[in-house]
Amino acid sequence: MAQSSTLGYPRLGKRRELKRALEGFWAGTLDEAQLVETGRAIRRAMWQVQQQAGIDLIPCNDFSFYDHVLDAICLVGLVPERFGPREETVSLSTYFAMARGAEGIPALELTKWFDTNYHYLVPEFQGPEPALASTKPFDEFVEATTMLGRAAKPVLLGPVSLLLLGKHHSRPLADHLAALLPIYARVLERLADAGAEWVQVDEPVLVQDRTAEELALVRQAYRMLGSLSHRPKLLVQTYFGSLDVESWHLVTALPIEGIGLDFVRGTENLSLLNEHGFPAGKVLGAGVVNGRNIWRTNLVEALELLEELAEHVDPALLWVQPSCSLLHVPHDVRLEEHLPENVRALLAFAEQRLEEVVILTRGINEGRSAILAELEANAEYFRLGLDASQLYHRPTRERIAALSEDDFRRRSPYNVRAPLQQARLQLPLFPTTTIGSFPQTQDVRTARARWRSGKLSDEAYWQFIRERIADVIRRQEEIGLDVLVHGEFERSDMVEYFAEQLAGFVLTEHAWVQSYGSRAVRPPIIFGDIYRPKPMTVDVSRYAQSLTAKPVKGMLTGPVTILNWSFVREDLPRREVAYQIALALRDEVRDLEAAGIQVIQIDEPALREGLPLRRKDWDDYLDWAVKAFRLASSGVRDETQIHSHMCYSEFNDIIAAIDALDADVISIENSRSQGELLRAFQDYRYPRQIGPGVYDVHSARVPSVDEIESLLLRAAEILDPRQLWVNPDCGLKTRRPEEVWPSLTNMVEAARRMRERYLARVDA
Repeated sequence: MAQSSTLGYPRLGKRRELKRALEGFWAGTLDEAQLVETGRAIRRAMWQVQQQAGIDLIPCNDFSFYDHVLDAICLVGLVPERFGPREETVSLSTYFAMARGAEGIPALELTKWFDTNYHYLVPEFQGPEPALASTKPFDEFVEATTMLGRAAKPVLLGPVSLLLLGKHHSRPLADHLAALLPIYARVLERLADAGAEWVQVDEPVLVQDRTAEELALVRQAYRMLGSLSHRPKLLVQTYFGSLDVESWHLVTALPIEGIGLDFVRGTENLSLLNEHGFPAGKVLGAGVVNGRNIWRTNLVEALELLEELAEHVDPALLWVQPSCSLLHVPHDVRLEEHLPENVRALLAFAEQRLEEVVILTRGINEGRSAILAELEANAEYFRLGLDASQLYHRPTRERIAALSEDDFRRRSPYNVRAPLQQARLQLPLFPTTTIGSFPQTQDVRTARARWRSGKLSDEAYWQFIRERIADVIRRQEEIGLDVLVHGEFERSDMVEYFAEQLAGFVLTEHAWVQSYGSRAVRPPIIFGDIYRPKPMTVDVSRYAQSLTAKPVKGMLTGPVTILNWSFVREDLPRREVAYQIALALRDEVRDLEAAGIQVIQIDEPALREGLPLRRKDWDDYLDWAVKAFRLASSGVRDETQIHSHMCYSEFNDIIAAIDALDADVISIENSRSQGELLRAFQDYRYPRQIGPGVYDVHSARVPSVDEIESLLLRAAEILDPRQLWVNPDCGLKTRRPEEVWPSLTNMVEAARRMRERYLARVDA
């Protein structure tokens, strides 16, 4: 009989219990024992809901206090020497130091997990030799198996993915892998001793373009692990895309017992299966339920797919499962009591995904007649939700149809615009600014919550916001920043704020998704055509600008980021949805300019995030992503300066696209990479201005003036000093004021030193 399986489960807790526990622990109001107990309670809830839903193969070791890649780093002892003497078992204090940094010690680099909005910590392959340094997989297997009354399925990040996702490889990759494999062998042997029957080994790097050398690493790894005489059965799991022909032949020939494939985003996997068949006697983990989006599964279509798969695989060796871990979706749609019924009918969060997996497993085992009622109910959900009158907006469609090439370009090239902007703004060498947001302190969150609940009037709330804006403008002027921001106190989230005001979006109350650590986001849902009923940021921007003679940036989130950080409708191409958002922002940009705003920042931190995992698909994505930004930004006069912000990107991959955005100034994450990312801009000879982040806003530490100056000196060796702006890595919303203001003061002083150092040289 086919079995139901899941690959991983949301670990925030239904009420964000993990977020509150972590922040309490970091603040000193919870001790380590209390944090550990909260983690245990969340894990029990994760396992219990899956067991009650009827899932046969329930994962363990998918819980994490911060990041599952960091857990793998600890498991194999890849702790950089800067975090102190080697520990036999990595302590929680070292674990969080790697995640968040410590006094004078930078954290591990943080970057995006493939093309998702989840962030992982990057392994560093230099320093001490790997060694088994964590008991987490064993402890959580025993814990889960005891609670479930049967063997759980441990999940491990595979050795090849751990290696290829890392950096600072000081030896040939094969040598690093050879050092990792004995540790993985010990882990598998200990799990077998504990009673594990199966282990899910995640190798998502297999759905990316891989060289012959990298594919040889896969063969090296699984020939060794597969040859172990005492181990559990191994399922090598891929997700987020398809294998290619070469990796298909490689993976299907490995000495392993199962292969997990994504049949939702990995549509080419089905073609490969039909053309090349599937090895007899091996389990196929069939990802037929979308683990990345929140729209209900069409059960008839999914069942037809499973029936096609069953022509190649003995149904007894078929695992019905989501396409990837359910980490990327919220917990339970039943918590959303205030959504429109036609929208709610079409939604499936993690708990509903479990129901779908179990229904489909019954369908493949017992036939369609056994799930006839569920199929009819599923069809009724789609009939209720897909009402064209709720989805279609004629003026928006007509504007899209009428677009011309002129709508996608500025009036003049950058070399014409730049002197006009400088004449207007009168900025010094190394101008200083921030990315946009300032700390959302408890009084700000409380005021917003009281206003939304009706306990604070509109007048009182907006008076409170104006007071916060006035205070942050004053303080920025006092420390000497050159281009100011209004602080974004009225915004709970950089995407949600705009989704609240744009038609076509639906917002949830409890649909939180982990981004990393305690950071959770609540992605809006794009349900219908998008347009702007009225201006969204003009009043607060105009007010902030009225308080100072210095330029205040208008702050917008870009169309590609709004798209990629939302749950997107699937009945229109993503290109068209992006253009709809861009047109709404274009209207906002023009209104900001008309209100006297001289600098407008349109943030696109998710530009690279949406880049397809296979290079053959890059050109199409980058074409429409760049056009969407240009559609939003190109309706202004030459003297209006357009900024954009990007973070956690491998800029070498997209440097030509960044150039094609034609933004006058971009700011980028840079501090954790110690300036490495700037090499892409040097090699490309990037012609515009750039603000490399000079301190890490994801760490609580305050950088010294010398530290910031050192980063700026390195940047000035790579790029022309006249190109450089000085700014933090990212927005400051999640930091505390007592961290922010000293850091910014030091940043301004470092910029002053740089001006003294370079002014005479530049003038000459």
